[in-house]
Amino acid sequence: MMATALACLAFSVAPVAATTYSMVKEYYGSSFFNEWTFYNNYDNLTNGDVNYVSAQNATAYKLAYVDTATNHAIIKVDNTSTVVYDNKRNSVRIASVDSFGVGSLWVADMYHVPYGCSVWPAWWSQAPLWPQGGEIDTFEGINTNTQNQMSLHTETGCTAVSQNQTSTLVASTNCSYAANSDQGCIVTDPSTASYGAGFASSGGGAFVTEMASTGISIWFFPRSQIPSSLSGNGSVIDTSTFGIPVANWPSTGCNIAQFFQPQNLIFDITLCGDWADGVTWNSTCSGICYNNWVMGNGTDYNNAYFEVGYVRVFSTEGTNTVVSPTTSASGSSSTASGSATSSSSSAGLLHGGFWMTATVLVIVGLVSSALFTLA
Repeated sequence: MMATALACLAFSVAPVAATTYSMVKEYYGSSFFNEWTFYNNYDNLTNGDVNYVSAQNATAYKLAYVDTATNHAIIKVDNTSTVVYDNKRNSVRIASVDSFGVGSLWVADMYHVPYGCSVWPAWWSQAPLWPQGGEIDTFEGINTNTQNQMSLHTETGCTAVSQNQTSTLVASTNCSYAANSDQGCIVTDPSTASYGAGFASSGGGAFVTEMASTGISIWFFPRSQIPSSLSGNGSVIDTSTFGIPVANWPSTGCNIAQFFQPQNLIFDITLCGDWADGVTWNSTCSGICYNNWVMGNGTDYNNAYFEVGYVRVFSTEGTNTVVSPTTSASGSSSTASGSATSSSSSAGLLHGGFWMTATVLVIVGLVSSALFTLA
């Protein structure tokens, strides 16, 4: 009875404040890749068995391109080359040239996401000097997972308190990179349409990430449930039409202006690495991650791709939260049609999610917080 009451206290709070936003940036169609930086290095961030290719090679190898039949952007792992021992498989990691400050909301409409044994995809964001400025993982999973995992990673002092969200699957509430081996504060989407084969079979859907001064919220809408304000391609949206988010981190436990700085948006797909080849590998997949999956002819990666209809960024109505680079080092800008090398602005920065463990239902942190409040 007490546990039930405390769980209700943790999740039954005032509604997330509704805000009106106006579109300030769109990545779509033939110009989708024009304002992204290609990492152009091996995966030295999460120890994955991939080489993140340059913009030029992504185009040449058709690992990042726009499908002319659908106008959708494709971001994929190489599934045609034979990889021999001690070599890595080619893949893609891109980060938006612009970053977006507090008061921003971004929407990614996807039709397919990468999945399968050894596959570790993410759609996320971070400030340039991680962990300063924080990280928001909107979409992430590994191997044969069937549910999307969302999380924040910050400096010490940010916690998840009184979350107003539809998901009750809370694995951790301390967002600090210095706590719990940097697993972050994790919420799992209970819907099996939010990741993997279930996502693809339902036609995909839209992920919405709001970084407001009142808190950070994530919504996921399967294709058939996308609100008309998004499906109608309007330039103004009102979050009151979205309902309660699936994940929410209110400012009551985390001062958003203190812990979050303008975010660069990131797509990446790595293979194996610290999380996918971690403690849960044997419970989800067979064999040895590198030897039995990365090596070989690549047909195991036929589903290791993002298919993105668009990415749109909105600012609180009457503001502009776009932060463009003030200086540009020689060769730092790259597009999918150019040959410039990628920026080193994020080189060596960790993707905090790589220490994440398998998500389990844990509300101990919320119970402790509620007890402290009641004391």
